[in-house]
Amino acid sequence: MTLNPAIVRNILRYLAGALVARGLLGADTGAALATDPALLEAVTVAAGLVLGTATEIAYAIARRLGWRT
Repeated sequence: MTLNPAIVRNILRYLAGALVARGLLGADTGAALATDPALLEAVTVAAGLVLGTATEIAYAIARRLGWRT
């Protein structure tokens, strides 16, 4: 399974928009966060690692509790 960078880009755009709307980020910083390709790649890799780790943890818990795997 590969993580689509377009999904990550949209999440970053909404997150940056929410932070700008709350006044936690300036508009220029929010735009930079939403469009920076290096940040997009880093977040995509991090999201892949988090999702993979969560899957393995869920599998280990299921095995430990005797659930069907």
